[in-house]
Amino acid sequence: MARKRTPTTDPRKVIGYVRVSTDEQTLGPEAQRAALLRWCDQHGAELVAVHADLGISGGAALDKRPALLAALAALKEHAAGVLLVAKRDRLARDTMVAAMVERLAERDGATICTADGTNDGDGPEAVLMRRIVDAFAEYERLLIKARTRAALAVKKSRGERVSREPGYGYRLAADGKTLEAHPAEQQTVACVRMHRAAGMTLRQIGAELTAAGMTPRNGGCWNPRTLWSIARAA
Repeated sequence: MARKRTPTTDPRKVIGYVRVSTDEQTLGPEAQRAALLRWCDQHGAELVAVHADLGISGGAALDKRPALLAALAALKEHAAGVLLVAKRDRLARDTMVAAMVERLAERDGATICTADGTNDGDGPEAVLMRRIVDAFAEYERLLIKARTRAALAVKKSRGERVSREPGYGYRLAADGKTLEAHPAEQQTVACVRMHRAAGMTLRQIGAELTAAGMTPRNGGCWNPRTLWSIARAA
């Protein structure tokens, strides 16, 4: 928390940002929130609000990141001095998006900090390292994308099915190619969208579904990302 801020912001007020893409499992939203809380506790800061983009790729454009935009707006609304993420790549896996977010935060007198403390600060070395981290995050995203395309091309050349598992609410028909509605899952989808429209949080919706005996496709507990995807498709 050593970087300069304008006098209009309070470095003890923190806005948290959480991002989980559809294919990431290693650092879920709850783990990220816990990291933000630990950082605030260590620095004597208040986590005023946390905004989460669930099921959003780190390469998505800024206008496709509603929670990140909300977090930036919250900085100004609360005169907060810090936008906090668990790790730098949670902010973005695109160098242009990361740079844009930094500029927008700085415009309102705030700085971006990471809960792991990596490359925080305003010295030239710290700035350089942040740029390198952003570049490698983008490279990793593009590398994974290229490998996935290559793997799918190989499967297709072998005549293997390459489509993903049908989205929640649908299943493969008997021909193994076309999709058809899954009656039980469609009922769950309707409940999710109804509860979301009523203003319930994803956690509240998950608890409501579990209490009603509606379980995820593979059993277990409802993942907020799954619920978010279902509600977003409305």
